[in-house]
Amino acid sequence: MASKLGNIVFYADDPPALARFWGAVFGYPEQTWDEPLKGQLLAAGLTQADLDARGLAEDPEGVGPRFFFHHADGAKDERNRLHLDISATPGREPTHDELEAEKDRLVALGASVVRLVDQSWGPWPEHYYQMQDPEGNEFCLQ
Repeated sequence: MASKLGNIVFYADDPPALARFWGAVFGYPEQTWDEPLKGQLLAAGLTQADLDARGLAEDPEGVGPRFFFHHADGAKDERNRLHLDISATPGREPTHDELEAEKDRLVALGASVVRLVDQSWGPWPEHYYQMQDPEGNEFCLQ
């Protein structure tokens, strides 16, 4: 039997805020610890502070990736060893205007642009934005 991706996990200074950012990137509804789940978690021994130190961004249809956010025990001070590549137009290459519009949307959500990459890798053109989420985690928008 093959494995299946469960969660993509981020350590974060503000897990709920980072969950809202990534949820908005993918068009997921905002997740909160609502009843009955909140009651179950509290009854299992968690505190409100425990819930405040976590965040979740989840596709309600179960198709897209699920993101889980833990509170970090220290500041991020190095480059990610892993990053996400985000497709501005899934299934096809975006036009210049589509890429710019999605970049602007993500910046409005709190992302920042590191640089525009416009080069070739062998015979393949590469045209994408290297970006960071509100806590400095790198990702690319292509």
